[in-house]
Amino acid sequence: MRTAGASVRREIRMSDASPDHPAAHPFPMARQCPFTAPAQYAALRAEAPVARVTLPTGRTAWVVTGYHEVRAVLADPRVSADIRHPNFPALVAGEQEVGARTRPFIRMDPPEHTRFRRMLLAEMTVRKSRRMRRDIQRIVDDRIDELLAYGPPVDLVTHYAHAVSSTVMCELIGVRRADAAFRRITGTLGSQVFGGGASTAEGASEGIGALSSVIDDVIAEREETPGDDLCSRLVAEQLRTGLVGREELVTTLAILVVAGWETTTNQIALSVLALLERPELIEELRRDHSVLPAAVEELLRALSVGDSIALRTATEDIEIGGHTIPAGEGIIPLLAAANHDPEIFSDPGTIDFGRAEKQHVAFSYGVHQCVGQNIARLELNLAIGTLLDRIPTLRAAVPADAVRFRHEGIAFGPEQVLVTW
Repeated sequence: MRTAGASVRREIRMSDASPDHPAAHPFPMARQCPFTAPAQYAALRAEAPVARVTLPTGRTAWVVTGYHEVRAVLADPRVSADIRHPNFPALVAGEQEVGARTRPFIRMDPPEHTRFRRMLLAEMTVRKSRRMRRDIQRIVDDRIDELLAYGPPVDLVTHYAHAVSSTVMCELIGVRRADAAFRRITGTLGSQVFGGGASTAEGASEGIGALSSVIDDVIAEREETPGDDLCSRLVAEQLRTGLVGREELVTTLAILVVAGWETTTNQIALSVLALLERPELIEELRRDHSVLPAAVEELLRALSVGDSIALRTATEDIEIGGHTIPAGEGIIPLLAAANHDPEIFSDPGTIDFGRAEKQHVAFSYGVHQCVGQNIARLELNLAIGTLLDRIPTLRAAVPADAVRFRHEGIAFGPEQVLVTW
């Protein structure tokens, strides 16, 4: 049993600067260029692939900046995603308490996490994702029709990226645009900040609570009237058989919707903005549509909007890059830093659709790799490719240096992208 004296000695040891406990850097770190990783990541990596940081909560943690080291951390069973660990590196006060209460599956460890992951993976295989192509194409075309009818200038974030990604996630769980639940879900997504440094515990709790209430109503409807959708199948195969409880299913679907909506919204908007800054890349896509899948992968790597989603805690002393991270301390494997490691990706700050190195970690790695990545890839290909095809004169209405960005959300991205044509 740990005594109070032992806790004090541990806090003193954590605060002392030493080879294994160097002086801490403030974190998060802002991007100087929105289309690449923060410059500080390269400076940290040049010294060592592991660095100590101070979080907005006042806690210290370790960030990992080397590609091989990030993958090693994410695959290490001694590194926990469980949000209930005392030194879990939450980026905002109260985030840990909300997560410990709601228990999102992305903040669990195996075997508990495995149960929920398998449940969702069965619904998100490559084959099943491809079956969604027609529906996602319809959603994308409908949103572009609305843009054209509305007329320029329009905000690409609100009127396109958010509209597409929120509609896709709604239809995935069986909520159509004509349903009463649709406006409740999309309204909640658009008005709440669910996590990250820009969030508050009260706001995150309110947002998850409001979304969970709608999801619970959707589940009740599917119990009465099943459909051909993910929610209906999970109700029949998981809830009614007792494999999951009702609250577990509500939380799982709510987190799935939030994660799929926020990251994809930011990736669509930031990708289009990056392309508008590089017209030659758009011309490359228009000359050869077969380049699009590789372009999406390269944009995922370069932009890395979900940079610090993978929050972890060491459950044992772990040596990473020549440094020992003691058991119980927080670890943040930085996905953007890994995706810009020059030992793996030549000239990593350049967006190159012909890049030979393709093993990025934008969707994380290991047992917590993004469960919805097949749908996300399909959505990005259709949303970006169709927009550029249907509005060939699309261009930015304001200079890129006038665009404001969310540096402290769950996912990095622009607050607004005004475009015209």
